[in-house]
Amino acid sequence: MSVKRSAGYGRVLLKLSGEALAGDRGFGIDPKVVDGITDEIRNIHELGVALGLVIGGGNIVRGAIASEQGMDRVSADYMGMLATIMNALAVQDLLEKKGIETRVMTAIRMPQLAEPYIRRRAVRHLEKGRAVIFAGGTGNPYFSTDTAAVLRAIEMNADVVIKATKVQGVYTADPASDPDAEFIPNISFHEVVARDLRVMDAAAVSLCRENNLPIIVLDLEDQGAVRRAIHGERVGTLVS
Repeated sequence: MSVKRSAGYGRVLLKLSGEALAGDRGFGIDPKVVDGITDEIRNIHELGVALGLVIGGGNIVRGAIASEQGMDRVSADYMGMLATIMNALAVQDLLEKKGIETRVMTAIRMPQLAEPYIRRRAVRHLEKGRAVIFAGGTGNPYFSTDTAAVLRAIEMNADVVIKATKVQGVYTADPASDPDAEFIPNISFHEVVARDLRVMDAAAVSLCRENNLPIIVLDLEDQGAVRRAIHGERVGTLVS
């Protein structure tokens, strides 16, 4: 099923990988990179859309990988949730220095740092024009930040989830390792799961399909790509 994009989107959930904040370092937070990302977010916010963000924690720790290396999976996943909160605070700091009123809301309570996630309060922040960064994943182990992003998008009645990655969109294979990989401009939820294309994890894709919530996958490094997608231009891959 195709989704009409010409009219643009009024409420958006932007999903960023934690690795995006590390830049070429591959680990931690590179202030120059975050400065560029927050410039892009500011440009999006200036469109007047209601904007929610979810940022992964892979630049600090990835729970699934840590568990594969022998750590208890539950403990590893909670460490990953804490990493997302660190990233959220870094992005919040630069956004507010650029004049964007921002709230970080966490699924794990830590009131000294951020507000606890309460759906009605989050929606109210969006209605007041604040950018809301949802951190701490779902608050439960065994769920990825992709699933957390989709869950928050559904709860805040978002029109679309935009997943900003390091590639143009969805391909038939990994374009970094397969030169014959073909770009896919449009694809259904069913095909994504059937072909195991790993746009997002299966739980996140299933939630989107059940709630008729489209996903746009695009290249974060393509300056202005997110802004153009929100305007309704054809950018990246549309999953619907």
